[in-house]
Amino acid sequence: MSEWERMVSGEIYYPGDEELWKARCRAKALCRQYNDAPPEDDKARDEILHQLLGSVGKDCWIEPTFRCDYGVNITVGDYFFANYDCIFLDIAPITIGNNVMIAPRVCLYTAGHPISASVRNTGLEFGAPITIGDNVWIGGGVTVCPGVTIGAGSIIAAGSVVTRDVPPGVVAGGNPCRVLRPITEADEARWQSRRLAYETETGKAPWQTPQT
Repeated sequence: MSEWERMVSGEIYYPGDEELWKARCRAKALCRQYNDAPPEDDKARDEILHQLLGSVGKDCWIEPTFRCDYGVNITVGDYFFANYDCIFLDIAPITIGNNVMIAPRVCLYTAGHPISASVRNTGLEFGAPITIGDNVWIGGGVTVCPGVTIGAGSIIAAGSVVTRDVPPGVVAGGNPCRVLRPITEADEARWQSRRLAYETETGKAPWQTPQT
């Protein structure tokens, strides 16, 4: 196996490998282009994002600044939005579904290091994938650790450190992150009522995305 193959499969690997170094330099250059693009030039930024990431869905938007290790290991679905200053360390695959909203300064870390200091000091490391389901909202300043899956429709409260899987359809928060409560039909009814009131009062309907 090459060092790249070892890295993306979760095996221990050496990040100083020339192929990996070149891939990181490519991602850094594209991140710099993305972050420095004129704020009004949506087309240029979209083109850069399609070069940087492994797969990009419809109407994807990431506010600068944005940083990642490789980019090609990141897959995002339709109607994805990430706010300012997010960092995605994509040593292993990061897979993000449709209609996902990510607040400022969220960090997705797939990278890990050996517990043994003597092995860690050699520079060897490993990674574990992160998966985020459809319709997830991640609050500001959240850290998601290697190997975590966040289930569809869940909300992660601001400032949380997510060290283990979060089931679908819940509000979770804290350090370490834990389930606080389910998202209920009463929640849906309350927010649909507020949406209807908005449309009635303003005479307009907000922009909508398909629900999955």
